[in-house]
Amino acid sequence: MNGREVRLAARAGTLSGVTAGLAPGFVQGNLVILPNDYAPDFARFCELNPKPCPIIGVTERGVPNVPTLGADLDLRTDLPRYRVWHNGKLAEEVNDISHLWREDLVGFVLGCSFTFEDALTAAGIMLKHLTAKANVAMYRTNIACEPAGPFAGPLVVSMRPLAAGDAQRAIAITARFPEAHGAPVHVGNPKEIGISNISSPDYGDPAPIAAGELPVFWACGVTPQAAISNARLPFAVTHAPGCMLVTDLTVHAR
Repeated sequence: MNGREVRLAARAGTLSGVTAGLAPGFVQGNLVILPNDYAPDFARFCELNPKPCPIIGVTERGVPNVPTLGADLDLRTDLPRYRVWHNGKLAEEVNDISHLWREDLVGFVLGCSFTFEDALTAAGIMLKHLTAKANVAMYRTNIACEPAGPFAGPLVVSMRPLAAGDAQRAIAITARFPEAHGAPVHVGNPKEIGISNISSPDYGDPAPIAAGELPVFWACGVTPQAAISNARLPFAVTHAPGCMLVTDLTVHAR
């Protein structure tokens, strides 16, 4: 499938799961939608934290699309699953937010590590969550993001277990994708970044680490969800972890 076909499947309700491995070669993005009053501070939060929050598109106020990311694209319907937040609390997960859209809302699309996974697999690096057709494992860390206005909180990371040699190659490959989080932020002992139980991710599915493998951690676009919770915004919408916006942009390494 290409990006538009993934979006149409989500819009039709026939796709409700994770988008890892779908539409290889097309850029995927995390989503944050919030009231315009909070948009400048959130934009500043992204500017100060470019590893987890690389902005690849922003809507006009009240407009639910980003034409530069896709001609037939609707942020209200084109993700497989959304999270709805009220006063910093996760209220529900839904497959369509058309009924929640308001004229004061602004949408931010942030780069996603699923974008570089095709480059890793093309290099012969096996990714366990793709083989298992599962979601990537994600964890909150003890690394604090730079705050902006009401937005503050921990860096969230995604983890992929890799053989030592593959880890070194993955570092070099993903460094060429700064708009998809770039190179890892940590390799090795998870306790060094505040992860006490690697077998129990905060989001996504567990990824067993075999003998001879290293856990490799990349900054993750779920980071804003922790910041939204801490900010106690009266209303916000995000993607459900792993359920991304697949754009029409094709992947290009730097």
